[in-house]
Amino acid sequence: MKLHRLAVSGFGPYAVREEVDFDLLGADGLFLLHGDTGAGKTTLLDAVAFALFGKVPGARGDVKRLRCDYADRDTPTYVELELTVRGRRFRIKRSPEYERPKKRGDGATRQQAQVSLTWISGWTGEGHSRIDDVAREVEGLLGMTAEQFFQVVLLPQGEFARFLRAETAEREKLLEKLFGTERFLDVERWFRDRRAERRREVAQLGQVHRDLVQRVAEAALEEPPEGGGDQEWLSSLLKRLDEDERDAEVVEAEASGRRAVAERDWQEARARHERVRRVRDARRHLDRYARVEPDLRAWVAERDAARQAAVVVPAQERAVKLARELDAAVAQEQAAAAAVAALGYEGADLRGDGERLREEAGSLTSLAADAERQRADQRRIAQLDRDVATTSQRLATLVTQLDEVPLRLAAAKSAVEESAEAAARLPQVSGLAAAAAELPRVERAFREADEARRDAVDAQQKAREKLLRIRRERLDGMAVELAGQLRAGHGCPVCGSAEHPSPAQPMLDAVTALDEDSAAEEDQRALDRRQRAEQEAHRLEERLALLRAQLGDRPPAELEREHRSVVAVAEQLESRQAALAELEAKVQRALDQRSALERELAEAGAQRTQLVEAVEERGARLEEARGDFPDVVTRRAHLGDLADALTELATRRAAVAEHEERLADQRLEVARLASLAGFADVADALAAARPATAVAELETRIRDVEKTRTAAESTLAELPDTDPDAEVDVAGAEERFRVASAAATEAATALTNARTRAARAADLAEQLRAAWLRLEPVEAEFAELDALTDVINGQGQNAKSMTLRTYVLAARLEEVAVAASARLERMSQGRYRFVHSIEAGPRGTRGGLGLDVMDDYSGQQRPAKTLSGGESFLASLALALGLADVVAAGAVLDTLFIDEGFGTLDAETLELVMTTLDELRAGGRVVGLVSHVEELRQRIPTRLRVRKAREGSSLELTA
Repeated sequence: MKLHRLAVSGFGPYAVREEVDFDLLGADGLFLLHGDTGAGKTTLLDAVAFALFGKVPGARGDVKRLRCDYADRDTPTYVELELTVRGRRFRIKRSPEYERPKKRGDGATRQQAQVSLTWISGWTGEGHSRIDDVAREVEGLLGMTAEQFFQVVLLPQGEFARFLRAETAEREKLLEKLFGTERFLDVERWFRDRRAERRREVAQLGQVHRDLVQRVAEAALEEPPEGGGDQEWLSSLLKRLDEDERDAEVVEAEASGRRAVAERDWQEARARHERVRRVRDARRHLDRYARVEPDLRAWVAERDAARQAAVVVPAQERAVKLARELDAAVAQEQAAAAAVAALGYEGADLRGDGERLREEAGSLTSLAADAERQRADQRRIAQLDRDVATTSQRLATLVTQLDEVPLRLAAAKSAVEESAEAAARLPQVSGLAAAAAELPRVERAFREADEARRDAVDAQQKAREKLLRIRRERLDGMAVELAGQLRAGHGCPVCGSAEHPSPAQPMLDAVTALDEDSAAEEDQRALDRRQRAEQEAHRLEERLALLRAQLGDRPPAELEREHRSVVAVAEQLESRQAALAELEAKVQRALDQRSALERELAEAGAQRTQLVEAVEERGARLEEARGDFPDVVTRRAHLGDLADALTELATRRAAVAEHEERLADQRLEVARLASLAGFADVADALAAARPATAVAELETRIRDVEKTRTAAESTLAELPDTDPDAEVDVAGAEERFRVASAAATEAATALTNARTRAARAADLAEQLRAAWLRLEPVEAEFAELDALTDVINGQGQNAKSMTLRTYVLAARLEEVAVAASARLERMSQGRYRFVHSIEAGPRGTRGGLGLDVMDDYSGQQRPAKTLSGGESFLASLALALGLADVVAAGAVLDTLFIDEGFGTLDAETLELVMTTLDELRAGGRVVGLVSHVEELRQRIPTRLRVRKAREGSSLELTA
């Protein structure tokens, strides 16, 4: 991998676009990256990482803010990297996700992350613009993940310094981070989880086995064996249960026979006892029949008479109902006659007079409608009179209000014109008021800016005097500076001689070129501040002159009062316009209303005249037709009521005659039925009658007595040889049967229990044998897995007590130690080399990750943490380079960056380190050093300086 060009824009501390030409910078194979603390040196390395992988290394990658905070809102944020990998040259341009100010309005908008990969040479395929496609392409070309790239290209000296001083546990964590051995940790965890899973399976199967043994023992009513049971124990248990079942069958058969004999004796005793009871009951029933026989004859006679009188009772009830209906018809006739008399009728032809009166009432129907219309028209005339009075009053009030309208309209129009004029003047008055308010602030700012300008002029003059003084002093000591550049055998830059017999000697506090550069920078900064202060003072002076010209001689207080007055009047423009429009609308509505009221009065007068004429004409006809009644309607209603009353009276009289005839016929029918039933008269028949329930009760009483007598005689005929005085011991026979039955039931229960125990034990035995078959291979598999898991996790038969992960880390560490020892021996002039140890640590800590140094001076092996600061840096650098060789795994890394640490080295050691770096450079690599060490600036001619400023960092290339 070789870098060609890097460009950053709005990234980190770089507010504008900055470019790094690595082809020019790395032409000599070695360059120095230096600058002030916080200027952005590490950001350039982060930019390379971000362009390739979309993230930056270390803790900086946890912070998502990559955009420059003081970049211009229109400046985009991106990183552009051009490089060659495996003969393919391509360019990657990547932008992070960031918030930028909106182009319109306030607030911010989110700029989405973007990336593009463009092929330049060495490959003819299409580029990529999807983030995941670019990631796969980059990792495929580099053969490394982002973390490995950070380790082998951006060498993290700090991590290796911690690694040298770390204990075993911390060193293990660092190695895991460097080599990414998480997959081996996953393998260890998988074996532990698999063993735990298998252990749970074995425990579950074991529990099933123990539960089955417990259940088999419970089924056999014995305690479970202590050893968990075996085939011999199970066979003996099943044999004993089979013998118990056969013994229970013999006992149950004997008990069943004794119960059958006892049951037969008991049933025979019950039968004899029942026959004696039936004979005794029959004799008792016959004795009671002899006592109730006279009552029986009376019950029979009463029942027969009631049956004969049953046909008379319904006819009599019908006659009683007809008599009640006749009474009701007579009462209705009397009420109808009273109604007719009340209406003043004195005739005799009820139906004829009713028809005549109804025809007369019909002739008055049309006049009745005229009478109703007459009353309605009279009410309408009265309502019109009231409406005319009300309308006349409203019209008078409205006319009075319209007389006041012209003055109100004039006042409203004047107010609108005043507000419109104020609104037209408002911009001019507002501008004067704003200028009056701004004038004190501008005067104060101008005084402050003028004071700052004078201070800046004084400071710049002092800086210029200092620069001139330093230049004079440097010129005075230039011989000393030139003497410091002389080298034996090289020509003098002044005279050209290769011999230097008496070079000028250094003086105390001599001025150097660095002092002059520093003074020149300070003078330039002071000049920049002076120019900015003068520009600000000039701007404020022009603004102050403009404000004073705009205000003239008018006092600010007067302008402010005028502004408030004009604003108050102008703000009322809309409300006054609305009030004027509302007033004009009200006037128009009042005029329309006056016209409507005038039309309404005219229409009401005409309508009243027509109604009065019609009422007078209709009243003459109605007066003639009403007769002696108040009006025609009343007379018509009277005639209709009288006609209806006469018709009702005629109907009621006909109904009375009909009811009298029907009642007489029904009474003759009742007398005829009583005679046919054999009674002397109707009274005797009604006396013999009984309700249906009473007849049914007599029937039941007679039937029960006859049935009891017949049953008693039948029983005595059936059991002629049974002695009613005989005694039978039924209780004793029952007790003997109960005892025998209980014994038989107990024996049957015992047999059922024995069979159940045997069957259940046999079923559980099959399950137990199957559980044994399942448990044996699982236990064997678990034993093998348990032993293997112990070995992988550094336990059991693992003689080295190293986990799989630690073993892999130890192997990788051994490779790094071998590669690093070669470099450390050269940088330490053969004194030190790394020694990898797999021995366990103190207090039982695991081994495999020990790393000491062999001191060739003493011949002793000692911990790496005993090295001095400079020696630790050499060891860290050797480890970092060794790691780069191991992790790169054959990949050609043409560009490396090495971070700080050179300040801890003495001159001789630094020379050795530089020699090592020259070897890397000689191998075709470009090495970039990040350092503040002054001596490196003198030794490395190609330098990239990062300058820090308020407006953003910038780059300066010295080649």
